[in-house]
Amino acid sequence: MSQKTTTPPDGPAQHSEVERTDAIRSLTRNLLVEIGEDPNRPGLERTPDRVARAWLDLTRGYEQDIKEVVNGALFDALGSEMVLVRDIAVMSLCEHHLLPFYGRCHIAYLPKGKVLGLSKFARIVDVFARRLQIQERLTMQIADAVNEVLAPHGVGVIVEARHMCMMMRGVEKAQSLAVTSSLLGAFKDDPATRSELLSLVSRRNHS
Repeated sequence: MSQKTTTPPDGPAQHSEVERTDAIRSLTRNLLVEIGEDPNRPGLERTPDRVARAWLDLTRGYEQDIKEVVNGALFDALGSEMVLVRDIAVMSLCEHHLLPFYGRCHIAYLPKGKVLGLSKFARIVDVFARRLQIQERLTMQIADAVNEVLAPHGVGVIVEARHMCMMMRGVEKAQSLAVTSSLLGAFKDDPATRSELLSLVSRRNHS
């Protein structure tokens, strides 16, 4: 595995879970004070604890490794026809405002000797989604990881997501949908293969 898809250099400091929980709890209490709230009032007394646990879960991807996630779930391929896994749920946090974005991820590849257990694709998505992200980078990281694991003839990843930073603040466009793609190998070089992928995804969206 390459460094960019396993342990990112911008990951969290290597503190214990207890230390990280205490730090996030303290920061949350300070945040509540700074926005004009009383962290000791009923309803907020346990909020710092809940926020700390939530943030550790929402950013657990920094501590995950693709090799461990795949865990050897590679099998001999019987052919080289396209494999498409659609509608994988994506939930991540925008690194610009620390607000959620969510949607679906579609992953396609053309096997070259090996296929990957279908459940592993959702796990690969989560490794990168459970970090502070921008959608464009998330899409590329997923494609790169699948490409490294399988070394197939080609990989295509499409992510469709709605961003709370657009829905709740700024332009406040609740129905805006961002679509990003990362195409490698045959999906990038062969127009017919690329068109087949886009057609399959589009057909699902209009069904």
